[in-house]
Amino acid sequence: MRYKSVLALIPIIVLSTVLTACNTTRGVGEDVEAGGKAIQRTAQ
Repeated sequence: MRYKSVLALIPIIVLSTVLTACNTTRGVGEDVEAGGKAIQRTAQ
């Protein structure tokens, strides 16, 4: 019984980790993009 409960939690943990990583990656990309735009404005 306990084995099935743990086995059921594994996909939930994996899915939540993947979704969190996607949001973090997107946030980093947006920060890098904003930094690049600031550099372009300064260079002009």
